[in-house]
Amino acid sequence: MNARIPPTALDTTQALAQVSQQWDRDIVTQLKDYIAIPAKSPMFAPDWAAQGLLDTVLRNAATWVDAQKVAGLTLEIVRLEGRTPVLFFEVEGTQPGANAPGAPTVLMYGHLDKQPEFEGWRSDLGPWTPKYEDGKLYGRGGADDGYAVYASVAAVQALKSQNVPHPRIVGLIETAEESGSRDLLPYIDALRPRLGEVELVICLDSGAGNYDQLWLTTSLRGMASGTLKVEILTEGIHSGDASGVVPSSFRIMRQVLDRLEDSATGRMLPASFHCEVPAERLAQARATAAILGDETYRRFPWAHHDCGGSTLVALPTTTDPVQALLKRTWEPTLSVTGAEGFPTLQNAGNVLRPYTAFKLSLRLPPLVDAATCVQEMKTLLEDNAPYQAKVTWEGLSSSSGWNAPPMTHWFENALNAASRAHFGADCGYIGQGGTIPLMNLLSQGFPTAQMMVCGVLGPKSNAHGPNEFLHVPYAKKLTAAVAQVIAAMPMPATAAGRD
Repeated sequence: MNARIPPTALDTTQALAQVSQQWDRDIVTQLKDYIAIPAKSPMFAPDWAAQGLLDTVLRNAATWVDAQKVAGLTLEIVRLEGRTPVLFFEVEGTQPGANAPGAPTVLMYGHLDKQPEFEGWRSDLGPWTPKYEDGKLYGRGGADDGYAVYASVAAVQALKSQNVPHPRIVGLIETAEESGSRDLLPYIDALRPRLGEVELVICLDSGAGNYDQLWLTTSLRGMASGTLKVEILTEGIHSGDASGVVPSSFRIMRQVLDRLEDSATGRMLPASFHCEVPAERLAQARATAAILGDETYRRFPWAHHDCGGSTLVALPTTTDPVQALLKRTWEPTLSVTGAEGFPTLQNAGNVLRPYTAFKLSLRLPPLVDAATCVQEMKTLLEDNAPYQAKVTWEGLSSSSGWNAPPMTHWFENALNAASRAHFGADCGYIGQGGTIPLMNLLSQGFPTAQMMVCGVLGPKSNAHGPNEFLHVPYAKKLTAAVAQVIAAMPMPATAAGRD
C-alpha cells in the first residue's frame, strides 16, 4: 500500500464564513429560481423533452457554475440520444501529481429533477412558489437535491480561496434520479475514462438525523416500483344488479396483495426480500438511537383526533428507537402510492367498477437484489388469480440498495473533525430508507472509494411531500464540512513524484 502525504489544513472558521456569505448572497436566490421551475422527473413527465424544463434547470446551473470562474474548472452539458442530459464538470487538482493518470479523484454528485407537486401544502406555501422563512427555504426540490451542485462548487471555492492543495475533482449532476436514475449507467459508461480513479465520492442527496451534527449515510434501501392492475369487467355495472355475483376488483386486489404482505403487521412475506443486518450496522443503529431517542418516530406528522374529550394520536409500528431505525433502513416495506379506477367521492355512484389499479413502491434492504425481487413479484402476483381475473404487474423502475464500504482512518477522522469544527459534536451514522442508484454503481466500479453520502433532509424536511424545505443554516455548515473533508484527503506519495 502506498504511503500517504498529510494534507494541508483548512481554516475552518474562514471556510464557514465564506460559504455562509455565498449562500446568503447568491445560492438562496439561485435555489428560489430553481424551485419555481416544475422540472419533474421523466417518470412523472413523459413529455419532459418537449417541456424543456429539465434542460432549463440544467442550463441555469451550468451558467452559474461557469460564472464562478473557479480556477481550473471546465464544464459541459452531455447529451446521449433519447436520454435526459447531465452536467459534467472537472476541476484540475493542485496537489503535486494530482492530474497524472491514476491519481486519486473526488467525484461530486447531485440531481436536478424533481418529484411531483403532491397535496397538502400549507396555505401560504406551494411546490413551485419558493418562500424563505426562519432559515428554511420551502418548495419542491431545493433540498432534494437542487442545492447539491451549488454547494459542491461553493466547497471547491472555499479550498481555492485559501490555496489549500486539493486532488482532481469531477462533478456529475443528473436529471433522472427521481425516476430511478434510469439514464445514469450509460452516462457513467460514456464518461468513465474522464472520471479517473475515484477515491472519494461526495453525494449530497441524503438525510440527517438532526441538525446538530454531521451525518454520514451508511446504507440505502433498494426500490422497486410498478403498477398492479386487477380487471374483472370490461365496463362498470350497477352494483345492485351485479354485486354478489361479480367479485369486487378491490377485494381481489386485497387477496393478491396478501400474497406479498401480512396486512396485520406490514411484514413482507417472501423470505428472499429480507436479509441479515450486519453487526456493524446494528451497533451503529444502537448508537444513533441513543442520540435521537423517540425522535426516530415522533418527527413524523401523525394524524390526531378527539375521542371522549381526550386527544388520540396515530401510532407508529414500534416505539423502540433501535427497531424504528432498522425498520426504515433494513426491512422491506410495501407502500401504495397511487390508485386508478376510482371515481372521486363526489362522482362515485352505485356502480361496480371494472378494475382497480395500484401503484406500488417496494423498499428493499440494502443487500437484496432488486431485479430478482421484481421477477418474483410478477410470478407471485399474477399467477393463479382469484376468479381468473386479469391481474398484471408492470414494473416501472428498480434499483438495488447499497451498504457503505469500510471507512479508512483518514476518512473517519476527517468526518469527526469536520463535524466537531462546524457543529460541536462528532459525526453521526445513520442508514436511510431512500434509494440513490448511483451509489451502488460507484461502489461496484470503484470498490476502494470512500463514500461521503450526506444531505440536508433532516427532521420534518419532508422531501417528496408537502411543505418540503431546505434547512439553510445546516446546508451552510454541510458545505464547509465538505470542503474540510476534501482538504483532509491524503495523496499517495507515489503521485507526488509524477509530472
